[in-house]
Amino acid sequence: MKDNVGKAAQISRLDFTTDTGAGARARIGLLVLESDQTMEWEMRLMTHLTGVAVFHARLANDVVVTPETLAKMEAELPIAAGLLPDYLKLTSIGYGCTSASTIIGEERVSAILDTAHPGIPSSNPLTAAKAALRTLGVRKLGLVTPYTPDVTQAMQDRFEEAGIRITQVGSFYEDSDAVVGRITPEAILQAALSVGQNPDVEGVFISCTSLRAAGIIEEAEAKLGKSVTASNHALAWHLLRLAGIEDHVDGFGALFKSGMAGE
Repeated sequence: MKDNVGKAAQISRLDFTTDTGAGARARIGLLVLESDQTMEWEMRLMTHLTGVAVFHARLANDVVVTPETLAKMEAELPIAAGLLPDYLKLTSIGYGCTSASTIIGEERVSAILDTAHPGIPSSNPLTAAKAALRTLGVRKLGLVTPYTPDVTQAMQDRFEEAGIRITQVGSFYEDSDAVVGRITPEAILQAALSVGQNPDVEGVFISCTSLRAAGIIEEAEAKLGKSVTASNHALAWHLLRLAGIEDHVDGFGALFKSGMAGE
């Protein structure tokens, strides 16, 4: 037998074919904060549908959440959006920060994303929450946040301006995203129940993409008899609907069995 030791195997050229790639039905872009510990895996759970793919880019941010640090993310948005190339042919794109969308402004966030990806429908958790609450028919809202009072108050103001009255609010008073990502789902559930039990509350919104809230939505709705949504929950639903995906998804409450109400 001939000794082939030391001889490189010849590289043969192989034939291949191509298709549309992952996400034949929808290709969702998502800008995730570098400090976020929750959003990517929660989004996968809620968008795990045949033919749907989610593409992430991380965005620089400060782990301490204040109006000043949130405002600084405006300069980082176009950088992160540019990391999602045009050849992905996105069908929708989202910015994953509720509090920064509140401080920077939803219209400004939308304008930045549209500059980076012209004509692609976009959302953020605050815009998505408003769309979700409109769909669910909630006008009197119980609000759960992890934020310090100044950030929570700014969010209250944005909801009130949209005609959604805040009738009960509770906060964990935590300004570190590193800590917020470790708040237990049980604590989040109890917060939602505490705020939602007020008879003047029609539904509950749990704010912050770092809070692990998606998994407690259905239980909270069952115990309260009211609609419940959260930042990642509302954003996943909104981005699916903006991308033309109307599938109902079990395990995530009333919203994921709903279409999108008109303005």
